Amino acid sequence: MEKDTLTIIKIGGNVIDNSETLSTFLKNFSQYKGLKILVHGGGKAATRLAGKLGVETIMIEGKRITNEEMLDVAIMTYAGLCNKKIVAQLQNFNIQAIGLTGADGNSILSKKREHTTINYGYVGDVVEVNAKWIQAIIDTGTTPVFCALTHDKKGQLLNTNADTIAQSLAVGLSSIYNINLIYCFEKKGVLQNMEDEDSIIEELNYNTYQYLKNENIIHSGMIPKLDNCFKALKQGVKNIIIANPDIIINPLMLHTHISL
Repeated sequence: MEKDTLTIIKIGGNVIDNSETLSTFLKNFSQYKGLKILVHGGGKAATRLAGKLGVETIMIEGKRITNEEMLDVAIMTYAGLCNKKIVAQLQNFNIQAIGLTGADGNSILSKKREHTTINYGYVGDVVEVNAKWIQAIIDTGTTPVFCALTHDKKGQLLNTNADTIAQSLAVGLSSIYNINLIYCFEKKGVLQNMEDEDSIIEELNYNTYQYLKNENIIHSGMIPKLDNCFKALKQGVKNIIIANPDIIINPLMLHTHISL
């Protein structure tokens, strides 16, 4: 039997941070045909809230250290402020949406990150996705909206990179659906030159990625995003693109297609 197609769309912090951009995206998302899941982070909002609460934001190599205080901020921001605003707006656009963490329905199980030299605190690395439960939610006509939190099934919530959650959902659900995985952020795709918005790399395979990374053309936050893409492709996800959020209403616009 032919599998249904499921599109998993991850939106970045710059989309969430701009209320007008977010509203436009969510309206477009609501008009996107077919089965879909939305994944979001909210790191910038968490940093702002932490500042207001007097909680220090600690970053090592671009990755957030999540101590007990910062975890509380992450829960408030991701599962509360960001997630519920998004779900409320989707209801306004007549999308039956449900906001989820990985703890809900035991949908995304993680383990606390172990590192030889860095203590990341309450940061989770995904172990398993409860694909059948998520499928049951989708089968009711509901669109899941996942924030960047998972759990360890021992009562502990864990801060988990939203790009990784999108990739893990894509891999976990690929046995049930044909998956389209779309990473949306403020650029039009992966750029050859960060100063030139039109220098889009339209097709990026693994060998080219390694070369551009070694040449420092691809660097910083784009590296973990692309690492997640190639990991997903190696584990059965067929179609991955990185693009501006407008891609969901204009699929012919320039973007980066990721391939092995």
